[in-house]
Amino acid sequence: MANAYQEEHFGVLKDNYSRGPFGLGDPDDLTLRKVEKEILIPQKMKEIAKREHCSTEVQSFGECAKQAGLLLTFQCRDKANLLHTCLSNMYKKEEFVERCTQEYLKDRTEYRRTGKKKLIKRV
Repeated sequence: MANAYQEEHFGVLKDNYSRGPFGLGDPDDLTLRKVEKEILIPQKMKEIAKREHCSTEVQSFGECAKQAGLLLTFQCRDKANLLHTCLSNMYKKEEFVERCTQEYLKDRTEYRRTGKKKLIKRV
């Protein structure tokens, strides 16, 4: 009985989440968990959209927010709407969503293969 347990390890996680060189998951697994689909990939989409496609809107909203202080809700509403529109337009583009998903999968594969996290550069 003890030999059977030693040969087969039963854990809480599925094999594709706990295998791999560092026990971080299978590097070649391309399936996405619910949290990755609903939280992590949209977070990556937002960061990339702000950095690459909506940088002027982000900058103008930031300047307005610095000048307005506590009244930014009222004084910067038009700039916030422009930023929201720009981001929403990016989220609707299928090629952008696919690109961000592939980048996320590439980063996750590298992490699972090496055990080293990629530095996150925030806007």
